[in-house]
Amino acid sequence: MKILLFPIAILTGVSAIAQQAPAPAANDTVKGNAKEIEAVTLVARKPTVESKVDRTVFNVANSAILAGNTTWDVLRMTPLVSIDNNDEVKAEGQLVTVYINDRKSVFTGKELKEYLKTIPADNLMKIEVITSPSSRYETSGSVINIVLKKRDDEGLKGSISLNNRQSTKNSQYTNFNLNYHKKKFTQTLIGGYNNGTYVQTNQTWDNRYAENKLTQFNLKNVMRNESPSVSSTSEFEINDKNNFGLVLEYSQNRNFHTAESDGTTTKDGDPGESFLQTQNNGGFSRNLGTNAFYKYYDKEKNRILDINLGTNYSSDNNDNLIDKQITKQGVITHQQLGVISSNQMRNYYLKVDYTQPFGKSGGTMEVGGKTEINNHVIPNSLYGFSIDNAIPEFANLSRNDRFHYEDHLSSLYANYSKTFFEKLETRVGIRYEYIDYKVRQDVAGTERRDSYGSFLPNLLLKYSFSEKFDLSLTYNRSIWRPWYSEFNPFLMPEINGTYSRGNLYLNPNPNDRLYLKFGILKKYFISARYMHTNQDYWTTYVTENGRTVSLPGNFDGKVEKYYLFANTNQNFLKNKLNVNAGFGWYYINNKDFNEKNKLGAKDYISYWGASANISYTNLFNKNINVSAWMELANQNNGNSYANNTNVFHNISVTKIFPKTQMELSMQLMNIFKRPYGDNTTYSADGTFREYSKWDWYGVSLTFVKRFGNQKVKENTKTDVEKNGGGGK
Repeated sequence: MKILLFPIAILTGVSAIAQQAPAPAANDTVKGNAKEIEAVTLVARKPTVESKVDRTVFNVANSAILAGNTTWDVLRMTPLVSIDNNDEVKAEGQLVTVYINDRKSVFTGKELKEYLKTIPADNLMKIEVITSPSSRYETSGSVINIVLKKRDDEGLKGSISLNNRQSTKNSQYTNFNLNYHKKKFTQTLIGGYNNGTYVQTNQTWDNRYAENKLTQFNLKNVMRNESPSVSSTSEFEINDKNNFGLVLEYSQNRNFHTAESDGTTTKDGDPGESFLQTQNNGGFSRNLGTNAFYKYYDKEKNRILDINLGTNYSSDNNDNLIDKQITKQGVITHQQLGVISSNQMRNYYLKVDYTQPFGKSGGTMEVGGKTEINNHVIPNSLYGFSIDNAIPEFANLSRNDRFHYEDHLSSLYANYSKTFFEKLETRVGIRYEYIDYKVRQDVAGTERRDSYGSFLPNLLLKYSFSEKFDLSLTYNRSIWRPWYSEFNPFLMPEINGTYSRGNLYLNPNPNDRLYLKFGILKKYFISARYMHTNQDYWTTYVTENGRTVSLPGNFDGKVEKYYLFANTNQNFLKNKLNVNAGFGWYYINNKDFNEKNKLGAKDYISYWGASANISYTNLFNKNINVSAWMELANQNNGNSYANNTNVFHNISVTKIFPKTQMELSMQLMNIFKRPYGDNTTYSADGTFREYSKWDWYGVSLTFVKRFGNQKVKENTKTDVEKNGGGGK
């Protein structure tokens, strides 16, 4: 069935071309293509990329890059955003907190990736990269807010899309979007199904300083995923000022992972053992989210009361079995070790936000708070004949255990915004967060309970010298807390010959950031950023009982980061051609960090980064949209250093058939050079270098059929903050 999707898309597109009538005369264009002109007008009103004082806005609605992509794919192409080989999302090199329609996502890392891959890009309105968030946001750094389209015209409308992607292997993606609006009631239903196979090759060099031991690995991973998803949003307007609704989200993922690797070990240059490994991994995960909301919005007085009550539940069951054949001095031995884990995460929250302007003074006050409870359980068990036969190398491994993480996090915030002299925009905010958490293991008996509170101030100032020149300054203090799975100390085997575990004694990372931006003619922007921290936690490698173990570790030591960045956004040819380009220089002072942790790494790092988005709407007046994206990126994070500079690129062409409301799109992904990662991680015990070839390349074809009126409006709950009081 899935193999038929691709030819069906091609045949349907050809049929649409055949049905299309000849182009009307110039005088008939307005009457015959009213919907088409309306869509083009929407694109022209807003540039593809807007640079505001506290955020960069990527307006992707009606963009050619949406066709055939998921939200995860478009996020990769968003200005200032990068995604590393561990699927961590970053903005200007810093970890971010992701919001969807101003609602914080409970996922991070690979879990976030899988969730965003279930949201079709066709539903995107824009992506906001908020580099200087106010106190209302729960974040340790920058915020990425993904804003989805909200369709509010009468009747039933929607779309269905079929996508076929050819990388190393073939993958298919299908989604549908239905919306019904009648008077004061709106119902939206979104569904998708992804069936993909992805291939990644790795080489690793594990160098332990003790005995000058070097282990080299060659590895090939084949990963197959089947991911259906569905979401429902019901909203009812009581009157012009009051509305309430319910959001339900469900997704699941069934994955099959096979891998083969071979390697050798040397000590002081003398040959040691060689080995072959195979891995079979099967997993099944579910995610269910609910959000009941009530909103009061007095547009005349700019008063907003927003109440959200929600739950999130996810489960992830994995069975990972590794077979290893070792050859040493002509003698062959076998090892077998498997791990079964079952992860359950429960999250409950209540969030209240209120915005109140102050009459003639022109000031606006925002206050709010949130309380949430998290309860996570991860049972783990080891099996295989290496455990059953009590082979000495595995005798000290815990066979079964259950890890628990529980916390109660409460926060209060206040923001005050006001404009003075019609030129100076200000925003002052303070946030207080208090967390009480407990982590424990049932069998091992280890336990940790801790609590702490944090005051997180922020400041924004923007002075407009004239309509053509402005200068803004922002300051933020934030704190990054460990993710619950990073505490789990259960030792787990990896296919690259190492083991991994969490760290029960991780500490949070507070940091301070200062940001300066100069705007010229509302088209050119020069910015500088400074970030400072005295402690952090990063992935490190240690030697335990002869094994190389990766884990998140605490690192003391001062780190200073400096960024200089220039970008511009331009529209040409009657707003049909949009160009956004940026270029930056990055400098990191790791000297104190390296000395205190005895890493032996680089004390000073400097590198360049750049990105560009180019789009052309209605090429040759034939309803053809063309877009191209390029990024020059490095990945330097804490004790991990990039050995290469990646050049990512994407080219897409979309043909629109207005009369039949169909689209046919082709996308070329990294066709000139396949992207790869090459990083070296430094630790006190040694270094670990990993070279990975990624499967994000190839050709993608997509067919989209729409029906009904596709008019949309922006769905946001923070208009007051974004459009006034320094939020521009």
